[in-house]
Amino acid sequence: MGFIDKLFGKQTKEEIAVTTEKLNIGIILGSTRQGRVSPQVGEWVKGIADKRGDANYEIVDIADFNLPFLGTTDGSEPGIATWNEKLASLDGFVFIVQEYNHSITGALKNAIDFAREAWYNKAAGIVSYGSTGGARAAEHLRGILAEQKVADVRTHPTLSLFTDFVNGTEFKPQELHLNNVNAMLEEVNAWSGALKTLR
Repeated sequence: MGFIDKLFGKQTKEEIAVTTEKLNIGIILGSTRQGRVSPQVGEWVKGIADKRGDANYEIVDIADFNLPFLGTTDGSEPGIATWNEKLASLDGFVFIVQEYNHSITGALKNAIDFAREAWYNKAAGIVSYGSTGGARAAEHLRGILAEQKVADVRTHPTLSLFTDFVNGTEFKPQELHLNNVNAMLEEVNAWSGALKTLR
């Protein structure tokens, strides 16, 4: 099929099948520390996402893979291969990002660096939290994802430690975030479906 046909919407049977299958979207928890609140935020996003019925959503907790620090071992740990297999099975991502020292956690950066091709030509949304809504961490993450050929969507729900959490530990999101999360998921699904045709 030529470029013009694609441009004006003529698709092959294979391309139509790709675009009508439900996508698999991983909600990646970006923290591994004790007492973390990312599981609460991740489950909240998944609850909103599951009601949409437009994709298969799952929580992907990097803590479950027991990844070593990159470059400190021979790379034979089973969690490394399992991590790459999980990423390869996904069409897109939603990152739950907390701000540490104006950036993302070391654990998340390490996990991102442990894969390469499994990230390529996929889309991602970001839900961040922190004293300034995690905005600085999210901006750092965008640059990292670009290097991994992940297209990050524009809509970005930001959660405040002061207004969306009780004592910094119990997640109580304001209703106003619901529209932003749904808009972000809409973009993630649209971009993930479009990029799937490149893989």
